[in-house]
Amino acid sequence: MPAADSVTPSTSSMALPGLGRALISAGTITAQVAEDLHRKSQAARTSFISELIGSGTVTSAQVAHTLSSVFGAPLIDLDAIDPALLPQGLLAPKLCLNYRVVVLSKRNNRLTIAAADPTDQEAAERIKFTSQMGIDWIIAEYDKLVQLCESMHKSVSESLQSYTSSGDFNFDDIKAEEAEEANDSANTAGSDVEDAPVVKFLHKMLLDAFNMRASDLHFEPYEHNYRVRFRVDGELREIASPPIAIKDKLASRIKVISRLDISEKRVPQDGRMKLKVGPNRTIDFRVSTLPTLFGEKIVIRILDPESAKMGIEALGYEPEEKDRLMHAISRPYGMILVTGPTGSGKTVSLYTCLNLLNKPGVNIATAEDPSEINLPGVNQVNVNEKAGLTFATALKAFLRQDPDIIMVGEIRDLETADTSIKAAQTGHLVLSTLHTNDAPTTLTRMRNMGIAPFNIASSVILITAQRLARRLCPQCKQPADIPREALLDAGYDANDLDGSWVTYKPVGCKACNNGYKGRVGIYQVMPISEEIQRIILRDGSALEIAAQAKLEGVRSLRDSGLYKARLGLTSLEEVLAVTNE
Repeated sequence: MPAADSVTPSTSSMALPGLGRALISAGTITAQVAEDLHRKSQAARTSFISELIGSGTVTSAQVAHTLSSVFGAPLIDLDAIDPALLPQGLLAPKLCLNYRVVVLSKRNNRLTIAAADPTDQEAAERIKFTSQMGIDWIIAEYDKLVQLCESMHKSVSESLQSYTSSGDFNFDDIKAEEAEEANDSANTAGSDVEDAPVVKFLHKMLLDAFNMRASDLHFEPYEHNYRVRFRVDGELREIASPPIAIKDKLASRIKVISRLDISEKRVPQDGRMKLKVGPNRTIDFRVSTLPTLFGEKIVIRILDPESAKMGIEALGYEPEEKDRLMHAISRPYGMILVTGPTGSGKTVSLYTCLNLLNKPGVNIATAEDPSEINLPGVNQVNVNEKAGLTFATALKAFLRQDPDIIMVGEIRDLETADTSIKAAQTGHLVLSTLHTNDAPTTLTRMRNMGIAPFNIASSVILITAQRLARRLCPQCKQPADIPREALLDAGYDANDLDGSWVTYKPVGCKACNNGYKGRVGIYQVMPISEEIQRIILRDGSALEIAAQAKLEGVRSLRDSGLYKARLGLTSLEEVLAVTNE
């Protein structure tokens, strides 16, 4: 940056700002005029250049040409700039407005900035500190710069206002429970982000997501745009595209109320926050930040404690599947495994079972990474691998705490699996999850982890594989005309196609999301029978286990999905999309 001291001023003008000394040195204004303008600017608490241009002593063009000549800096005509093509989000709009600067471009670790007063040391230091980048100055005319800064700031405010002025909500009914023990740096940053439009925008997004029954919110910054997406019924939908300039303020706001380190932008962070909806209901949110090329992507997962209390009937188990599960969780000891991909509802299924088992005479302990749903009466532990608290160490500690039921968030390694099996063999009921495609492959997966067949056969009592399919909207679904050959290819038996039932297709109405509303579970509930135990003991394959399970009346995931389609709960397309055959 050009330094004010590079101009040699007179002794009487040393108190003047660098711009004044530069103009005196170039003969543009006299020292007396500069001193008078400097006194006025200090009294009015305005900048020297605004008083200079406002007085009419010189024009913006004269000042710009003089500074360009004195400092050897390039000169730009802002009339030739299209504001829509300028980079967004590199500096906060309010900062640009306060110091009358505009970011023209970014190259490597340096910003090219248009300014009317390149001698403003305060502006230079603030920009460097905020952006953590160097500065290359380009001179611009002051009046044109002011006009551009104000128009850009106004467009950002108006854009945010358009998202927060729909009037469908009342912010008095919603309250973020912020950290009470925030450190000084967090408090300082928190004051910076108390920008009403940003706060309202975040609150509206959270409340809209809750009202739309979304499971996740995605705040995603890109080079030239910023988007907000909700995952509704398992499908991501773009909800808003706010100005990219708010990305840093929005990230800071979310971090403050999630008790995260707002100064750390280089590594991922995880946190939690709460939202009070009405007088008696509070919703938990799990927050995850991820540094990307153009800023921090933030994903917020909605954790509704009520979902664990809705009862096993609401999960979508068929009567025989429900009976098998209820019989297994009533056993005094053994291992129950729930398998499926991320987002298939494993946690809700486990907590529904725990809620049924949660009685005053039972000691329940859980180890999770992290605990997603708070359940009173259950001793919940968050795994912290950095501190040495792994699933295996938590399990070993549980066994010294006189437990009746243990829930392990996920079996990831041999040590955790081995300890879980020992707990199941020594009089404890153990519930856990694995990431496998279906129930039979879960047993071979455990074998591949290094667990002895005898231990698997003697401890595992039931495996449930599950998927979530979108539920057809009951108000607008219509019968689908699907050829017989397509139904046979999907997996239906020829005997099933007797014409006594029809499949339905999504249509779409005001009450649903493209023909779907909510989701329904598709389950494969496989008890470990004596014959399956024999297959395990002789180290049989998953195909042998699947064949035996089918003989015992266990539906595969595809068959279970086809049955749901036959009942009109979901569409055949959705079943084919979420299951493999």
